[in-house]
Amino acid sequence: MLRAGPKRGSQQHGNRIVADSFVEERLLKKVPRWRNYLEAKFGFRNHWYPVKFSREIAEGEVITAKIMGEEILLKRIDGKVFAIRDRCIHRGVKLSEKVECYTRGTITCWYHGFTYKWDSGKLCDIIASPNTPIIGKKALKSYPVEEAKGLVFVFVGDPDYEPHPLSRDVPPTFLDDDMVAHGASYMVKSNWRLGCENGIDDLHIYLHRQSPLVPNTQRSLPLGHTDRPDDFYELFEASDGPKGIAPRKFKDAKPMAYEGRVEGKVVVTGTKMHTTPEEAAKKRTTGHYVCLPGVLRVDNFPFTGLFQFEWYVPVSDDTHLYIITIAKRCATEEERAEHEHEFLHRWKPVSLEGFNNEDVFAREALQPFYNHDDNWLEETLVREDNGIIQWRELCHRHSSGVQKPSDVL
Repeated sequence: MLRAGPKRGSQQHGNRIVADSFVEERLLKKVPRWRNYLEAKFGFRNHWYPVKFSREIAEGEVITAKIMGEEILLKRIDGKVFAIRDRCIHRGVKLSEKVECYTRGTITCWYHGFTYKWDSGKLCDIIASPNTPIIGKKALKSYPVEEAKGLVFVFVGDPDYEPHPLSRDVPPTFLDDDMVAHGASYMVKSNWRLGCENGIDDLHIYLHRQSPLVPNTQRSLPLGHTDRPDDFYELFEASDGPKGIAPRKFKDAKPMAYEGRVEGKVVVTGTKMHTTPEEAAKKRTTGHYVCLPGVLRVDNFPFTGLFQFEWYVPVSDDTHLYIITIAKRCATEEERAEHEHEFLHRWKPVSLEGFNNEDVFAREALQPFYNHDDNWLEETLVREDNGIIQWRELCHRHSSGVQKPSDVL
């Protein structure tokens, strides 16, 4: 059971007074159905987030990461990854400034010798003061860690919140035994929410009209969508599964725009391959699914039989880690090797860096506007943006805690 959240107000940190909320109450009152989302600049607590690829953490290596404003340390010991807060409880210095690990299972602060267990964060020794009574009674914050599909996931949550299964924080099919994923990560200078909304933005397909991925895959690509019904998106809110939204499957395909007109004149055209309906169905993107805490699955993308899974991991209030993986069902080692080769030599340069880099450009261009909280209420959305609003409202309903400034400090 979740504990009751802290009362809204402010806290003293040294000489600074820091409000619990980043957003003024007057603004939150204007969006009652998605106020938690508006407030979640640093993301939602009590969720699993990927922070590194498994290949990035070698045995015995100590590396740093930052998630939701919290700076952490990770180390692989006997194959298992552990994570603790990168801050000594004594005087607050970063352990990473000068890493000292005298034993495999501990890390020692370079300043006064406070030593902690990697598996629990417990203070086990103080080299400069070995008889101090607090030894064994204090601890650094530690984080639950899981590895799956080549990614290292860290659970950022409240002390009395029991971590739920990873399956509730990833799209369906990601954890399937035969699903093999390869990917890369990019630091993006925008808030994580702009990443999510870019991923489900039905009209942003216009942005990609000249992407090199289109001729590479010989796929049709419209300029946008028209006449979307209000119930175009289906909500998934089962208590034991991911909380997300996805387009409904309609019997008849909804019309798409392939000609762009300005003052009645055709000024731009989409790409429409002359293929049979059966061939076109195989080449087009058949759907997408986005779920908390901020992860998207796109089916049959960047090509038939592939799945793109991408995460928008909060780093700070204006930066997120963009983790993109291309997955494929593989039955044999030969298929696994072929998929890895194709990812490295085709999909990474053409799709991740030739298609998704356009999304990165768009998010970073959005950030100056949405950096001002008032502007979340000044946007002018249209009918085809309904999915964005439904996503915000779903996040509000299923928020299990908003990261506060007091959690970051």
